[in-house]
Amino acid sequence: MNDIEEIIRDLNLEPHPEGGYFRETYRSMGEISSEHLGPDFSGNRNFSTCIFFLLTTEMFSAFHRIRQDEIWHFYKGRPIRLHMITAEGEYSNVLVGNQLDKGEMPQFTVPGRVWFSAETIGENGYSLAGCTVSPGFDFNDFEMADQEELLSRFPQHREVITKFTRT
Repeated sequence: MNDIEEIIRDLNLEPHPEGGYFRETYRSMGEISSEHLGPDFSGNRNFSTCIFFLLTTEMFSAFHRIRQDEIWHFYKGRPIRLHMITAEGEYSNVLVGNQLDKGEMPQFTVPGRVWFSAETIGENGYSLAGCTVSPGFDFNDFEMADQEELLSRFPQHREVITKFTRT
């Protein structure tokens, strides 16, 4: 059994719709009522949620967005490159990892409503991270990018969109 299979087994991870593997590790008992969340949310949300998230060099997390901020915490393996496109079409990327001398950040927050994808940097490896969302994650807040729609809105980012979306 290789390291990736052991991590999936030991952490009881499941495939995630955007790519990679995950398991929810925390969902707060407390909730925020929908009347305090604003018009973008339907229904109550927990205060916060957290997951383990595993990517490998053979897979990527496809462009998607959620309504909330998502904090990435690096745990183990190769660094992760997060690719982000704002509603205004501004592209940026950041390396999430533990080699501070190489410009990596062990923690990074992707702002809510920003399109983002993730990839493991390097060959034959994996990245183990945690993702914390507040207000808590709900699949009603999740939107997978449609490649053609994203390309029509942001043609200047064709290369990264084509690489990190699924048709």
